[in-house]
Formats: sequence, C-alpha cells, structure tokens
Amino acid sequence: MKRFLKKYGHLWILSYGFIYLPWFIRLEQTVTSHYHVIHSSLDDRIPFNEYFIIPYLLWFVYVAGAITYFFFTNREDYYRLCIFLFTGMTLSLLICTLFPNGTDFRPVVDPDKNLCSRIVSILYQTDTCTNVFPSVHVYNSIGTHIAIMKSEQLRSRRLIRTASFVLMVSICLATVFLKQHSVIDGVASALLSASIYPLAYAGCAQGREKTRPEFIR
Repeated sequence: MKRFLKKYGHLWILSYGFIYLPWFIRLEQTVTSHYHVIHSSLDDRIPFNEYFIIPYLLWFVYVAGAITYFFFTNREDYYRLCIFLFTGMTLSLLICTLFPNGTDFRPVVDPDKNLCSRIVSILYQTDTCTNVFPSVHVYNSIGTHIAIMKSEQLRSRRLIRTASFVLMVSICLATVFLKQHSVIDGVASALLSASIYPLAYAGCAQGREKTRPEFIR
C-alpha cells in the first residue's frame, strides 16, 4: 500500500468528483423552471444533426483518456490538466447556481429514424436542457487539447495532435448541432478557457509563448 501511495499518490485530486457530481445532480433536480434562457439568432440558423451524437459521446473517452494517460506518464501534465478542468468546472457550477440558465430550442426527435436519433432521444430524456452556460463539454475539450499540445511526450506525435484537434472541434460543433447548447455557451467556454489557461500553465512553457494556448502546429 505504501508503494502504491508513493507511486500513485496523485490520485487524490480525482476525489473532486465527489464535489462536482452531487452539486451538478442537485442543480439538475432544482433548476427546472424560472431560469434565464440562453438563445441567439445564430442558434436558429444551425440545423439539427443527430450524427453529431458520435463526437458528443466521444467526449467522455477523450477527456477520461487524456487524464488516464497523463496519470501514468507525467504527473506534472496530469496536475495541470486536472487544475484546468476542475477550476473551470467549479466556476461553471457556481455560475449555474447564481445564474440559473437553460435553452429552449430542442427539436422533437424521432427515435425510430435511426440509431443516432434514438441515442439523442435518450440523451434528451436523461439530460435536462438547463445548466448549459458555459458549456462544460466545450471547456473540457479545449482543456484536453491544450494538455495534449503542451505535452513534451506527444510533441512528435503529429497524428495524435491532429486527431485531438479534429475531435475537439467536432465536439464543440456537436453541442450546437445537437441543440444541447447555444453558441453563446460555447463562446463563454472559450473565454473561460483563455482565463484559466495562465493559471494552470503558468511557467511551464520554455522557449514558447507562455500565455497563449497553442491549439495545433
């Protein structure tokens, strides 16, 4: 046990889940009416596309996979990624607590149309249209890609870095094409990412710009 704790003592930070999940579930249960509707005219111009459920669900693998990879390969990158993710997630919960919000433009989905439509229908039933501003999906996707781009171990893995960029963009687009989020939610997440980036990555860049996230080279 001592050997395990010495080697994997950084596991402790994942206990944040015991803070985030109860808080988020509580918001889902209580924010059901009398909330601020997040909606822009651009949202009405974006068509619904059920096939974006694929990258939307890949978000779970993307974020969890990155955390797991850095957990076993680079403790510093792991901590920086967790600090970035968990700080933004906490601020998102705080915003939703003080400023209850949601959307009003989910379409009626025919679950018998195809498999993707069926999955979207299930998503709509299990996930409310509230607590959307800012989008955690967008924020965490940006944070995960930044961590991959900042990794010295992955610097020469161009295929991984490019795939990460494509997946990040796909996930961000999925949030609006599935009508899960407003464009406003995504913009807010991008601004939040830019604000948290210097905190999580202060002093880690050598020979590169320290305050500008590098998305892809």
